[in-house]
Amino acid sequence: MENKIDTKDLVLTKKDFESDQMVKWCPGCGDHAILKSVEAVFPVVGKNLGLKAEDFVVVSGIGCSSRFPYYMNTYGIHGIHGRPAPLAMGIKLFNPRLNVWIISGDGDSMAIGGNHFIHIARRNLDVTYLMFNNKIYGLTKGQYSPTTPKGQKTKTSPQGSFETPFNPGELVIGARGKFFARVTDTNPRLMQAVFTEAAMHKGASIVEVLQNCVIFNNKIHALITGRDTKDDNQIVLEAGKPMIFGKNRDKGIILEGTRLKVVKIGENGITENDLLVHDPTTEDAGIHMMLVSMAPPEFPAAMGVIRSVKAPTLDEEVWKSIEHEKATSPFKTVDDLLNSGNTWEID
Repeated sequence: MENKIDTKDLVLTKKDFESDQMVKWCPGCGDHAILKSVEAVFPVVGKNLGLKAEDFVVVSGIGCSSRFPYYMNTYGIHGIHGRPAPLAMGIKLFNPRLNVWIISGDGDSMAIGGNHFIHIARRNLDVTYLMFNNKIYGLTKGQYSPTTPKGQKTKTSPQGSFETPFNPGELVIGARGKFFARVTDTNPRLMQAVFTEAAMHKGASIVEVLQNCVIFNNKIHALITGRDTKDDNQIVLEAGKPMIFGKNRDKGIILEGTRLKVVKIGENGITENDLLVHDPTTEDAGIHMMLVSMAPPEFPAAMGVIRSVKAPTLDEEVWKSIEHEKATSPFKTVDDLLNSGNTWEID
């Protein structure tokens, strides 16, 4: 007699999500750290949401980041360039029980996939979207991308890029997105905390990962991630806490008029009580927009969950509509529909 296992009592571990495929990213690529962080997060999300391993789906487009589905032991789709969002939308709308993750790069998301990117934020589909931002096209060998800094020389901008780059956070909030966070690939602990919070948020949770491409754009985030410079050039935001940063934890952010300003605690009578307290949950996006726009050297780059607002999700609204139609429609079968109105028989 076959022994049956009660799967509801099984505890997921990191190993349950580790693929047996050879990981073919370059040695030193930031993608390795992101992969390990996601592997560690899935068991936590599974436990919190009561999910089994087969309830996870990873969807990607094209690019170095988009190899991700091969490297996770889950269901997955490696889609076409710029199209992971509509693929994920079809999966989530068909089966809302699934925990769907989108993995994409700055080019895949905001160049050929730009239209899909803003609409998945606007529609608030319940998915977790990790956008790896190395500010270059890595897979195709070093062309400038929609996030490449103006003036940077690349293979396709030998005189320096003439284009104004996108700021992903501004794009998400401008598209009426409800959740935006930012992390670096050098901080696994923060990545795991933010990825978990993103997955637990109901709606389109978009996380920008500042990721290093060691071959074609090495140290592009060095000011923010460097051991000697990071403390003064990034601020990790925490809900309900004052905005403090700096190597000696002696700097902060205040609102002066309609602009943010960096101040030194203890100078000119400034105390911690004068600093802005982070509230990611406020519907008003004004402060959130200013926070995502901060950048060195004038400001520290904002890390952590910047915006997290509760709102109805697209999948919830679609399924409410379906249930309403099922309950109120006079047509219960296709035959009911075909036999409605004027009908006739042909001899």
